[in-house]
Amino acid sequence: MNKQKDVIRVENLTKVYQMGEIEVHALRGVSFNVKPGEVLSIMGPSGSGKSTLMNMIGCLDVPTEGDYYLEGELVSSLDDDQLALVRNRKIGFVFQTFNLLPRATALANVELPLRYAGKNGDRKQLAKEALEAVGLGDRIYHQPNELSGGQQQRVAIARALVNEPAIILADEPTGNLDSVSGEEIMNLLLSLNKTKGTTLLIVTHDPEVAALAQRIIHLRDGMIEREEVLR
Repeated sequence: MNKQKDVIRVENLTKVYQMGEIEVHALRGVSFNVKPGEVLSIMGPSGSGKSTLMNMIGCLDVPTEGDYYLEGELVSSLDDDQLALVRNRKIGFVFQTFNLLPRATALANVELPLRYAGKNGDRKQLAKEALEAVGLGDRIYHQPNELSGGQQQRVAIARALVNEPAIILADEPTGNLDSVSGEEIMNLLLSLNKTKGTTLLIVTHDPEVAALAQRIIHLRDGMIEREEVLR
């Protein structure tokens, strides 16, 4: 099978944590693929394996067994330094808690991934364009405490986009927002998906957020319980 056709392909992912003498099976043979430009939601109750799977897809951890291909590259066997490079080049993260540097401006926060990547050229201009793309062109010199929750999440989305990653991994992106701001953030993510073709993975407890995707993977007890194709 040609794995290059998929942005993401995971095959029989298993993760076992050793807690003293007890083995905890967080993932039990999870397999699925994601096409370029797809919007996929991952849902499941606490303890279902969502966070563990997110860490695998985000190259924050490696499986005990199984393979994970990102844009055709087998990343599940890379060491920590190699995983860090893949994270920076190919994955944009959007977290529930925003994870912004509190004393840095929006511009500096967005510029950070470009610095880590060692990109030459006008990093400030690229960061400014990313902020303009999320509707914050007039807030580039504001610090997080001068921004609303929705605006902070927009900064986080701009930071996720600035390196033009293969995927954006959004972990409960509306979890800390009121309903109006949450709806605006989801509309923004979906709009960026349509205009830029960026593959979007959403990990969420919220069925209304999950229903905005093209497909939902439901996890339970470390396994895929079922998949829903919505559109």
